Amino acid sequence: MKPLLIIVKLSPIFLLCGLVMKGFDTLMAAPIALLYAAIICWLTTKRKVMDILESALGGVKDAMMVFFIFMLAYAVATFFMTTGVGASVILAAIKMGVSGRSIAVVAFLVSCVLSMATGTSWGTFAATIPIFMWLGHIVGGDPVMTMCACAGGAAFGDNVALISDTTIMTCAIQKVEVVDRFNKQLAWSLTNVALASVLFYIVGIVKGLPTEAAEASNAISDIPAAAWSTLEEERPAAVELLHQVEGGSIPIWMIIPIIIIIAMAVLHFPTLVCLASGIISAAVMGAFIGTITSFTEFTQMMYDSFADAGSWILIMVMWVIFFGGVMREMGAFEPLAKLCMMLSRKVRHLMFWNAVLCIIGNMLLSDDQAQMATMGPVIKNIVDEGVEGSEEDLYDLRCRNAMYGDAIGVLAGELIPWHVCNIYYVGLAGAVYPLVKFGAFDLIPLNFFAWISVLSLLVLTLTGLDRIFPKFGIPKEPAVRLKKYANEKIAERS
Repeated sequence: MKPLLIIVKLSPIFLLCGLVMKGFDTLMAAPIALLYAAIICWLTTKRKVMDILESALGGVKDAMMVFFIFMLAYAVATFFMTTGVGASVILAAIKMGVSGRSIAVVAFLVSCVLSMATGTSWGTFAATIPIFMWLGHIVGGDPVMTMCACAGGAAFGDNVALISDTTIMTCAIQKVEVVDRFNKQLAWSLTNVALASVLFYIVGIVKGLPTEAAEASNAISDIPAAAWSTLEEERPAAVELLHQVEGGSIPIWMIIPIIIIIAMAVLHFPTLVCLASGIISAAVMGAFIGTITSFTEFTQMMYDSFADAGSWILIMVMWVIFFGGVMREMGAFEPLAKLCMMLSRKVRHLMFWNAVLCIIGNMLLSDDQAQMATMGPVIKNIVDEGVEGSEEDLYDLRCRNAMYGDAIGVLAGELIPWHVCNIYYVGLAGAVYPLVKFGAFDLIPLNFFAWISVLSLLVLTLTGLDRIFPKFGIPKEPAVRLKKYANEKIAERS
């Protein structure tokens, strides 16, 4: 392919990146890039525009089940935040006693569980950061480390949870089941949680932080009125959760719906069944303790959840998949696939370069979902065009691609000073805890979970040591092979 033609075919990607970098929402940038891509495809392939669009729409039709998952995922998040499920997680942790030395560990673990339950990193951070920043103020914790702990824990669920919009989106792009990706990465993710927890506690000891405990209700009552206003504007559901924690009347057993969803996922129940079980169990238990007072309230919560899901995320995913289909129709990704192939001698090398492409995209676009939308189709095409093997083994590689898009988008985003995730976390932390002026680089050095997750994903993939974690390792040669070497062997035999 001639260099000029390569640039022309990749120009829709450049346009999408440029629009996002100029401040366009992905929901607006994707349709514009799609229209431009369709024109380029028409000019370079001489095919009819309607034939191009019809072929590209196939991916959208295949993703219909994903749209139902999105709707139920938003419902689970709403019910967990309002019925007391989320509050029970926080209360269970802080009733054990929190000190200046342990607060970062507790904040991190609570954020992990809450983000797993709600599927939202920003919502989890909005719910946990006011409690643990002011609780840390009372017990003498380190505010920067507490902020890093809340941010890292919030990203854990956004990267793992069945109900996370980024998890669902990356799985839709790679055409893999959410529950399959969950099971494949769970052991690795939990190991990262354990390592980060140990590091938070060790640093607490090294810093000589105090060991006296305090009550969370005191911390919540100390939150300034301006901080409440910020939370009300940014994440209203977090305000309701904080009031439930302050009241302290939510029973610990309200954590059961979380356990039900995780257990059913581990047992390989379909994603829709797992999510429905979470909604039903949270609603029933919420009605028992009085956080849901009528069937009308239940139906209104369902309606609001479906409306929120349909307001932008479903439409954005459709445009993104449609865009990727048009780019595939004109073979736009072939040059990138060939470059990665040139740099790779084994399949795991190729997968490593896929991760690097996601990092580059994340740094350029400064937005996790924009990176997933832009680089997701690229890395999928690299595997589809560059690797051969059984459908089961190729499916495993696409699952790893989905992990790349999500983990690098959400977790690496916290380590990029100009990234939207970093800006949000630092800005909200400063708003709810104005005693410290936080900067973008404050979120980076002590963000142990983000560092461990991103670096281990790269190193384990490149070295093949990912096989030490159950279900996490990618298939190895000769089960999967780079097509360039497979073709060479066929030529030699002939």
